Amino acid sequence: MPALTELRANRQAPTPIEATDAVHLASSRKRLSAAQRHWLDENRFDATPGSFCLLADANGKLARVLVGVDRHDALAALASLPMSLPVGEYSLAGESVPLDLQLAALGWALGAYQFTRYRKARRAPSTLAVDAKTLAALAPLVEATSLVRDLVNTPTEDMGPKHLADAVKQLGKAHKAKVREWVGDELLEDNFPTIHAVGRASHRAPRLVELTWGKADHPKLALVGKGVCFDTGGLDLKTSDGMRWMKKDMGGAAHAIALAGLVMQAKLPVRLTLLIPAVENAVAGNALRPGEVVMTRAGLSVEIDNTDAEGRLVLCDSLAYAAEQKPDLIVDFATLTGAARVALGPDLPALFANDDAIAEAALACGRAVADPMWRLPLWRPYRKMIDSYIADFANGGPSRHAGAITAALYMERFIPEGMPWVHLDTYAWNDGDRPGRPRGGEAMGLRAIFEMLQQRYRSR
Repeated sequence: MPALTELRANRQAPTPIEATDAVHLASSRKRLSAAQRHWLDENRFDATPGSFCLLADANGKLARVLVGVDRHDALAALASLPMSLPVGEYSLAGESVPLDLQLAALGWALGAYQFTRYRKARRAPSTLAVDAKTLAALAPLVEATSLVRDLVNTPTEDMGPKHLADAVKQLGKAHKAKVREWVGDELLEDNFPTIHAVGRASHRAPRLVELTWGKADHPKLALVGKGVCFDTGGLDLKTSDGMRWMKKDMGGAAHAIALAGLVMQAKLPVRLTLLIPAVENAVAGNALRPGEVVMTRAGLSVEIDNTDAEGRLVLCDSLAYAAEQKPDLIVDFATLTGAARVALGPDLPALFANDDAIAEAALACGRAVADPMWRLPLWRPYRKMIDSYIADFANGGPSRHAGAITAALYMERFIPEGMPWVHLDTYAWNDGDRPGRPRGGEAMGLRAIFEMLQQRYRSR
């Protein structure tokens, strides 16, 4: 991935970057010449987070960069620099205010990302020199994040169900994993009716892709990702504004694919199953209609209250299939509800879990790796909000209250009692450019869940 070139092992003397803040600016100034201090004053540099000032030596050559940081946000500290500083190689000076060096380097790499499939890079990013150990630790995370961004940023014409399946096959080939898929009517033949029902109206056949890897005697881990490659809303058609960015509705699948890659690259001692239901929710004469009743793989009947609540439909058959394998843990990712964004905004994925210890471990890992999430409750009294008078339950209901919770409660019905399950309702998108977070597709919760899986299974 291109971002990996922005972190390099330190081979020569790069230009030092001194991270400072308003408290330490005075001590930073003491290390400078009189001319450099005058230049700081001329530029009114006050160490505001995100600001920087280039300093030349007596010969006019770039000698040092002062950058203002918030030391409590190491991930963002250097993240704006790779696309702002003159092209060259830099290193973090030892005189900098205390920062988590690994997080700062990760932020630099994430800030260097550019999506270049359809246009040339606007410029070459600058390089941060790091030690070999840091580079080795960060490279997989940068690759995985770039993969999520690339998949989500790609328009649907080039990222339809088959393209998403091809991404899984490419991953399987790289790690010598087994890949299987069910396409079109094969879904009906092998009892995946809700996946077929959602995707049948598209000119591109719906499919379920399964990747398996690892030793049979290791604990079973199932990863599931919502792969709705475009969501019109179906017959409950979205508005033009609501439909504009629905290429990103396969963001959950992108996360699950990238996480599976991290698990296999780290050689975690698990028997991994990755499941990607890949569909387009389209409009045609055979489209799923409101009021229909669909029998799911688990034998539970679902009334279609809203065809735009399709994500939980493609996931429920996948979760039921995953549960049949009796895994030690199921984790799913989905760009599932606008209600989660109303509750938590764009930056915080909503985390649901039926096991308190696993939920707390995931949240703690998110804090440790600067990839925060927020837990919402599986408040079971709200199940009545998706009651149906003709089926076991519906995929939606008349109330607009607690939409993220009722969606999670819907999916929980397909998880057997006592089987650990974690669900992330994630946005997978940046609405605008911020340090380390360029506009477009984004990995949210990926590093947190990977850290949790490492802690859970490395100890075994």
